[in-house]
Amino acid sequence: MASNEKFYVTQEGYNDLERELENLIHVVRQEVIVELQEARAQGDLSENADYDAARDHQAQVEARIRELEALLKKAEIIDESQVRKNAVVHIGSEVTLKDLSDGSVNTYTIVGTIEVDPFENKISNESPVAKAIMDHKAGDTVHIDKVPVPYDVVIEDLK
Repeated sequence: MASNEKFYVTQEGYNDLERELENLIHVVRQEVIVELQEARAQGDLSENADYDAARDHQAQVEARIRELEALLKKAEIIDESQVRKNAVVHIGSEVTLKDLSDGSVNTYTIVGTIEVDPFENKISNESPVAKAIMDHKAGDTVHIDKVPVPYDVVIEDLK
């Protein structure tokens, strides 16, 4: 991600990032300190696997804290109430698509890149499908062409 690049996130996604950051700072960081103290108490640090593991854990936690702080600074929260007022697909929209090649129907929520969760049918605004359907409305037929096998979909519902 470029240093000044904004990324889009729902209020829920932003809150999740804040909760994760708070947990890492106030809970996990303290747990790591205890791990380090216990490992140091075992004596010789040059051959102490527990100490090495605790230092690695500390490095991972501190790296994630820095990453979350940077993400929160660059986040642009989507006003979902405005998205719903518009009758076109935007980030935050829940869209039901019918694939015209096989008749399958799927519902997706368009989210920012860090909120993607394929198990919850949350797709990135940067995905080929989302890019193709952006700014279209219910009833539109859209060609998805930035995929290995291009296909057409109909936007059956938009919330």
